[in-house]
Amino acid sequence: MRKSLLLLLLLIPAYCMAQVKITGKVINMTDTRPVPNASVFLNNAQVGNKTADDGTFTLSNVKPGKYDFIISIVGYETYTYSLQAGSTNINLGTISIIPKTFQLNEVKIRPDPNREKYYAIFRQQFLGYSDNAAKCKILNSDVLDFDYDEATRILKATSHDFLKIENKALGYRIKYKLTNFNYNPAKAMLYYEGISNFEDLKGTEKQKRKWRKERQSAYLGSYMHFYRSAIKDSLTQENFVVMRLIRKPNPNYHGGLNNKYLQSLVNKPLDRADFFKLTDQEGLFAIGFTDCLYVMYTKKGQAPSDNTVQAFNMPNNATTIISFDEPYAFFDNNGIVANPHSVIYEGDWGISRVAEMLPVDYEPVVEKK
Repeated sequence: MRKSLLLLLLLIPAYCMAQVKITGKVINMTDTRPVPNASVFLNNAQVGNKTADDGTFTLSNVKPGKYDFIISIVGYETYTYSLQAGSTNINLGTISIIPKTFQLNEVKIRPDPNREKYYAIFRQQFLGYSDNAAKCKILNSDVLDFDYDEATRILKATSHDFLKIENKALGYRIKYKLTNFNYNPAKAMLYYEGISNFEDLKGTEKQKRKWRKERQSAYLGSYMHFYRSAIKDSLTQENFVVMRLIRKPNPNYHGGLNNKYLQSLVNKPLDRADFFKLTDQEGLFAIGFTDCLYVMYTKKGQAPSDNTVQAFNMPNNATTIISFDEPYAFFDNNGIVANPHSVIYEGDWGISRVAEMLPVDYEPVVEKK
């Protein structure tokens, strides 16, 4: 269910932080010549630029946090470098990128009669089912490559160039290079990953106000909101309740998506210390638990009393189950999980897709007092 704000008030930035610049120069590793017009950006963020004729670049207005710095241009291998932005400017120096080595041969391409069917499945799973998804458009679906297994019904996809996506619900233009998409309907499992960059769509002041409101709505109760609140130790103040969900295999399970587990919810809120850990790396945090975590965002209604548990389908709470495939999921200051295979989301976060995706440097807004 869509999250909505009860009041449309004057909005201001939640807080102001020092913003830094990232500079450098990009050259061809083979001949050391400058590489102009290469895209340089922070992955999943709104910060991006192009290299000048001499290969130099500047990224401005970088908020503190951990990022993947990306260089991408046709004919070269994609360059990725993890960095931690703090309070001082960063000079990455001269970066050599590797030309791709390939031979162009005459290739006869036969149209796939099932491509439209594969694309329809992909679009629904990638963008989602929400009202936001209906306002999203993929402008260049021809860059997608599909691989479908008839026996398992697993659909895989990649893109050989950046997908161009217009999200008119949130006011973003997204470039998304899809490196892995795997949808298994038999297990109701979806996983996708890639590199992306966000830009604001142009609009009237009225449209921009609406987009700010919708972005705030997408943020509230999201996994990004949850992880950032955990870092600040403000889960309760931010309307999150976390409880233990015990799962055991159902001995009478005979296939299908339902009744696979016997479940019991321990009706007592957990403390942050029960599942949240610090690490020895600056800006990196961990979450882990022996059982599943049952996360409720209660802003839509009243927080449950000590003897009341809200079900998944209750309209006044957004609920998510977090299960762990690894001992810990690691996440950064921006609320982004570094090892996404480590966690599985069911419920509210599990149905959130690209249509609800916000840039990692998104900052929420608060009501002006």
